[in-house]
Amino acid sequence: MAHNVAREAQKLQKSPDAFRTISEVSAELDVPQHVLRFWETKFKVVKPLKRGGGRRYYRPSDIELIRGIRDLLYKHGFTIRGAQKLLKEQGGRIDNVDAMVSAARAEGNPALSHGAGDGTAGEPLTSDDKAQIRRVLGELKELKELLA
Repeated sequence: MAHNVAREAQKLQKSPDAFRTISEVSAELDVPQHVLRFWETKFKVVKPLKRGGGRRYYRPSDIELIRGIRDLLYKHGFTIRGAQKLLKEQGGRIDNVDAMVSAARAEGNPALSHGAGDGTAGEPLTSDDKAQIRRVLGELKELKELLA
């Protein structure tokens, strides 16, 4: 117990410019470690420093980039492909995700397409959409029970 308290105190004393481990980044951004590793394969701009044994160390700029990717995917509903495209258009940088998404929407940027280019990117689901999703989910649950 005392060991855990000492480790927590040590983390609190870390400089904002210090490198972070994958576990620290995972906790800070509330993104599982395996997802961070997966994003490295999908977003070539995410390049943590790797040391002996493949241990990853993230710079503050890496963390901000990952925070932006997380927001594009989770908060704004981008697909990985859409986030990749928007990142490419921004030169691999994410400064202010909300402003960037608003500007891209205003320009009618095709990177905002969630699906097959149906033009509904960024629009909230209607009650009919939600009802249809609930019906499909119910059918999937019934199928799962049949297969069990």
